[in-house]
Amino acid sequence: MIEVTNCNLAYVQGTTSVKIYNDFNLTIETGESLVLIGPSGCGKSTLLYLLVGLLRPTGGEITIGGEPLKKARQQTAIILQEYGLFPWLNVEQNVRLGLKVRHQPKRVYQSLVDEIIHKMGLADVCHHFPSQLSGGQKQRVALARALTLKPDLLLMDEPLSALDALTRERLQELLLEIWQEERLTTVLVTHSIEEAVYLGSRILVLKNGRPTEIVGEIHNPQVGQKGYRQTSDFFQKATYIRSLLEGGTAE
Repeated sequence: MIEVTNCNLAYVQGTTSVKIYNDFNLTIETGESLVLIGPSGCGKSTLLYLLVGLLRPTGGEITIGGEPLKKARQQTAIILQEYGLFPWLNVEQNVRLGLKVRHQPKRVYQSLVDEIIHKMGLADVCHHFPSQLSGGQKQRVALARALTLKPDLLLMDEPLSALDALTRERLQELLLEIWQEERLTTVLVTHSIEEAVYLGSRILVLKNGRPTEIVGEIHNPQVGQKGYRQTSDFFQKATYIRSLLEGGTAE
């Protein structure tokens, strides 16, 4: 679905040009759940911004669905850590905002909005404002708003990092359920090793350096299997990723 070919990205710092990506290559298959993990500053979020079209590479090419990415595309949705909710809109209004901006008539989208609000467990708070919601509820609203747009690509930048452990696990289950049901192509940035192993059908470990490098690639076909979090394979993959983050080398 996605081809990143010889991608270059640099910015000027004083009189020096700092390379973030240098001839970087990446392929993401349709329906894949790709997770990017690595230390702060290694270029994880930057890659998301390239994929969503908010940044343009200074060299190379990015294609999505066979089409060169020249600007933000309507079939791509992105969810950020800060939720991105408008405080003066209630839950229902925030969820339907993207459809309203695209000038969809309410009679067309209202049933879809109602369905997704119910699926996200937000029906009881649909008239509440963001200030009245918990962190987990806010993230559900952000996810619901993204799903109303019927994306084929969902990008997520540490969407669960601000949540407590139990809420985080519940939303991990929800993300996994959505990925399995919708067969969305997803790219998730996280600092959590366990989250990476639990949600990623493929995991890329990035190195903190200039330019960014991939130091490990872990294929994870067991993702989504019942009880996977308690298996020895889960712990082995988590241990291996930890060793790469601590400076080990990929086998």
